Formats: sequence, C-alpha cells, structure tokens
Amino acid sequence: MKNHQKTLVSPTITIRQALILLDQTALQILLVVDREQKLLGTITDGDIRRGLLKGLNLEDTIESLIYKTPTVGYLNESNHEIIQKAINAKIHQIPLVDGDNRVVGLKEVDELLKPKLKSNKVILMVGGLGTRLYPLTKDTPKPMLKVGDKPILETIVSRFADYGFVNIVMCINYKFEMIQAHFGDGSKFGVNIEYVLEQDRMGTAGALSLLTTRLSEPFFVMNGDLLTNVNFESLLDYHQANHAVATMCVREYDFQVPYGVVTVEGNQIQSIEEKPIHKFFVSAGIYMLSPETLAFIPQSEYFDMPTLFETLIAKKQHAISFPIHEYWLDIGRMNEYEQANREYREIFG
Repeated sequence: MKNHQKTLVSPTITIRQALILLDQTALQILLVVDREQKLLGTITDGDIRRGLLKGLNLEDTIESLIYKTPTVGYLNESNHEIIQKAINAKIHQIPLVDGDNRVVGLKEVDELLKPKLKSNKVILMVGGLGTRLYPLTKDTPKPMLKVGDKPILETIVSRFADYGFVNIVMCINYKFEMIQAHFGDGSKFGVNIEYVLEQDRMGTAGALSLLTTRLSEPFFVMNGDLLTNVNFESLLDYHQANHAVATMCVREYDFQVPYGVVTVEGNQIQSIEEKPIHKFFVSAGIYMLSPETLAFIPQSEYFDMPTLFETLIAKKQHAISFPIHEYWLDIGRMNEYEQANREYREIFG
C-alpha cells in the first residue's frame, strides 16, 4: 500500500495545485477529503483535462471536477475482492476506507497482482484415504480429484502462490506416487515442494513431528481437501499482530432443530421455541502455528490438531481463532464434491 497521505487534498485547492500534486506523486489520482479525512471523491488527470476543455482555468478550484462516486475498497475485504473491484471498474488505483468512509490507504492493483515472495512454510496434509468419496478414491487420492479442470490440491497450491507463499511441504501417504508424479519439485507451478512420507497414520498435528527442516517462523497447516479463497496473507498478519502461538480458522455453522423445543422445569412448561437455529464455530481445517508449538507434539505418535490446541490451552499458551467469511468448502462427501464442481468457476474463475 502506497503512502496515501500525499494524495489527500481539500476540495478548495486550485486546478494548478492539483496538476502539480499529480505530477509529484506520480500516482495518477488525488483523494479529495473533508476535514475528518472522509472521502468526498477523486480527481485524475482526465478529470482536469475535461474541465479545461469546458472552459475552466487553472486558478479555479477542483470542486466541480470531483468524481463523487469512486470505486473503493474496505478494510475487511481481501486483496482478491479489491482486485476484482478494480478490474471491473477498469482502474489501477483504489482508495481504501474504513466503516466511517475515512481514507486509510490507497492500493495499486499492479502491486497487488505481483505478490512478494515470503519464506513461511505451508504444510499440506494430503495423506487421507478419502473413504467417504469411494469409489472415486479407489484409484486416486482425494486431493488429486479434479474440481473444475484441475486437482483440488493444485488449486490450493495456486492460492498460496498467489499470496507469495511458495515453500510447500506435503505430508503424503495414500497413493502418494500420484501426487509426486503430478507436482514434482513444484517448479512448474512456481513453488518449491518437499515431501514427508507418513509410514503410519499420524494425525494432522502428529505428522509435524516428521518435519526434517527446522522451522523458525510461523507456518501454515491446511487439510488438502479444502477449497477456499481465504486471504492467507491476512491470516499471517492476524496471527502475528495478536502475538499468538496458534491460530485456528473457524467457520460459523448453523444447525436448525426440526422440532419445537420445549423448556421445562419439573413438569411445568416454561417456553416453547419453534425450530430454533443454533450457531456454532467449527474448525475450518486451516491453521497458523508458531515454531514453539512443535515442542508440544509427541514424537512418532498419532496426534490430531484439536488435541494440540487442547494441550496449548491447558498449558496457558495463546491460542486464538480467525473467523473466515470467505468461500470455504470441505470436500468430504459426494454431495460436497458435486457442489464444488458446480461452484468452482464462479469462485475461482
């Protein structure tokens, strides 16, 4: 994100001043704000040229030239959402505002489209048997089932690479030869891939005890049967900003009781609630862990991720949640696999 402060201007400046600022900033846009830095609109070189053609002179204010309905991005939006907005509007810069319409940044689409490479490891758990998707998984490991025109696992790898996370470790087991044959060292996908073979089933966390590389910074752990457009960069930033040892992505899950629920005390009916909806947060199968969590994982034992979090909580470690609102689908059953194929192109293009 560029230093947006130098692009902020008052609606009372002259056209001459605006031209000088546009030249100095070289960003092709000025953000017109009020005294509270709330966005009033934008000014570009094109807006000024059109004004001059209509008879305005350089000493007139820019007030009549302000484009008052610009496309903006919001703080809670992912880079992917902001890029799509900018592409749809055919613009190269997009102001970033908070919930009160105050300008907090200016994003350049070209910069968003060029991810900076990051050294954080991505550990993908891809050794599952996929028994609930049998017979599709009889000859193919579940992460290699095609959704859209490519394996689920390839979409996952591409999504991480889009955010600059290119150092990937795949924990493999069932029909691992197919995974290795497809991905190799990862170079044709723009990433670096290492493989860890689970001789025995180790669980989501237990497989981490097999890592041969010593980790020195936070790393991702993700199940290999998920489709999501979660902003992985935001997850890392959130984990670090909260000084967490472990972060679990959680998804809201709604369950509707199909009956009227009766509350009783003794034999006295207190209330009746017709088909109530209960809301829960469930694990989304995506985690961000700091290296110190590895000390809590036993060697050569089955150890799943919920158990790791329970251990960390019991040891008073800082384990937190990261609610996700983006698209997310756990492909565990046939109906979910069919849903994924129906929705793929709409979500991932």
